[in-house]
Amino acid sequence: MAGMGHHTRAVHPALRPYVGDLSGYAYAGDPPVLHRGLPSGFLTLVVTLDEPLGITWPGSPVEKYDAAVGGLHATAVHIGQTLSRAGVQVALTPAAARDLLGLPAGELAWSVVGLDELLGRPARVLTEQLREAPTWEHRFDLLERLLLDRWSDDSAGATRPEVGWAWQRLRDSGGEIGVQRLADEVGWSRRHLTDRFTSEFGLAPKVAARVLRFERAVGRLRRHPQTRLADLAADFGYADQAHLTREWQAIAGCSPRQWLAEELPNLQDFAPARVAESGL
Repeated sequence: MAGMGHHTRAVHPALRPYVGDLSGYAYAGDPPVLHRGLPSGFLTLVVTLDEPLGITWPGSPVEKYDAAVGGLHATAVHIGQTLSRAGVQVALTPAAARDLLGLPAGELAWSVVGLDELLGRPARVLTEQLREAPTWEHRFDLLERLLLDRWSDDSAGATRPEVGWAWQRLRDSGGEIGVQRLADEVGWSRRHLTDRFTSEFGLAPKVAARVLRFERAVGRLRRHPQTRLADLAADFGYADQAHLTREWQAIAGCSPRQWLAEELPNLQDFAPARVAESGL
């Protein structure tokens, strides 16, 4: 399997509420046949620099994209089955969906959409410009310029403050706060919070909490692959190692050790400043 080089830089200050990380990647040779795009608390925007990227949900046909946005999801998406070796990736917060892409994050959940379907001609122009750009810094400039231009346009309305607060509360706790407590703190019934939250983000609060806790565990295991799974489970609030493994199987589609063996060689040299390993 070919190694993968990574390039990152700090995000423009005006975009920090919307962008977790801005990164570029390039395989030295052929890309892996399969890469798992793990769920996280971010939407993912990716633009390829060569061939279209193959993306599929397990059991579904492969779709190919030059540029795409993946919404929030709670099971891994499979990436591969093409010769695309390089691209630029942006981790977008749920707030970016309304303010930069023009629709609530819930409308993109559990799906991958071509960027041109959302932005039209500017997305196609961006893809061409990124492929012609001579350096990673130039590519990052182009991406940030597009996002800043989108930020100046009208957004798709505002997220209810209670719902936005509930998301941030879950995010800050790493998914370790109960839905009833969230509802009590917001002053809504549990059912009303769940309905509003799910409509906005496409994930129910309990599911979002599972994803955010899993995201933190993935980040720890990537940075410290020798971590004992029993310790990982204890540190992130799983009942025991068996519970952690069941959750990993349900969300990633493999065990933690299988993920390490198959994915870590391409990830171990890459540590984004703000985001755990994620993807479409």
